[in-house]
Amino acid sequence: MDIEKTLLRKVGEAIHRFNMIRDGDSIAVAVSGGKDSVTLLEALLLLQKRAPINFSLCAFTVEQGKFLRPVEPVGEYIQSRGVAWKYYTDNPSLRLLEEQPDHGCDMCSRFRRRAVYQIGRELGANVIAFGHTADDFCESLFRNIMYTGRLSALPAVTYSRKNDFRLIRPLVYVNEEITRAYCESKGVPVVPCGCSLRTGTVRRGIRETLADWEKEHPHLRENILSAMGNIDHGRLLDTRYLNLNNDDEPEPEPEFLVTGSELLPVLNDAVLN
Repeated sequence: MDIEKTLLRKVGEAIHRFNMIRDGDSIAVAVSGGKDSVTLLEALLLLQKRAPINFSLCAFTVEQGKFLRPVEPVGEYIQSRGVAWKYYTDNPSLRLLEEQPDHGCDMCSRFRRRAVYQIGRELGANVIAFGHTADDFCESLFRNIMYTGRLSALPAVTYSRKNDFRLIRPLVYVNEEITRAYCESKGVPVVPCGCSLRTGTVRRGIRETLADWEKEHPHLRENILSAMGNIDHGRLLDTRYLNLNNDDEPEPEPEFLVTGSELLPVLNDAVLN
C-alpha cells in the first residue's frame, strides 16, 4: 500500500465532504508531538502544493507538563519543513498537574482548549486543525453512549464558542495504522505524552475492546464511521425526529454542524495527481 497516497486520499475526502478548508484560510495546526498530529501537518503541506485553493500553515505545541521526552526535536523538524512553529508553556496546566496530578482527560482538555484559542489569536489564524483520527471518533462515540447517554462523537468541523475559529479534524477517515506507518516511513520524530501510558482509563478500555472486536470484524471502524454519517433517525428514540401522530408533515432532518462542500469540487482529483 502506498501510505502517502492513501493518506492524501482520505484527508482529501474529509476536507471535500465537510468543506474544511477554504480559499484564503490561515490554518494553525495543533501539534501534540505524537504521530497523528505530525502526520496531519505533513498531509496539509502536501495538499497546500496540490489543492486548487490557497491557504497558509503554521504550527504550535502546548506544553502541559506531560511530554515524556524533550519536544524541541519535533519543533526543529517542523521548522525544517518551512513551517513557523510556536512552543507555548501553559502555566495553568502545570499548576493543575501539581495540585491535581490524577485529573482526568476532560479537565486537561478544557485547559488545553483555552490555551489553543489564545495561541490561535496570537498567530492570526482563523482555522485550527486537530489530529484526531478515525480511532478517536469511534472511541468518542462509544464513550458518549456509555457514559453520557447520547449518540454523539467528535465533530469533523465545528466553530469556537465566539465563532472566531473554525475547528477541523481532517484525519477523520485516517486510522492510526496509517499515521504510524507514515511517520516510520518518513523518519519523523515523535514525542509521546504520559497520558498515553495510563492504564485503566475509559478511553484505553474502549480502544482495547474495539481492537478485540476488529479481530473478527476487520472493517469495524470503517462501518462505525459510515454509521455516523448515515443516521436512520426514524428508527431511534429521539421524539424530535419521530412522526408520532402519523401526520403528513415530513420529519425534520437532523442538525449537522457542517455539511457539503461546493468550494473544493476538484480537491480529491488534485491531491492524487
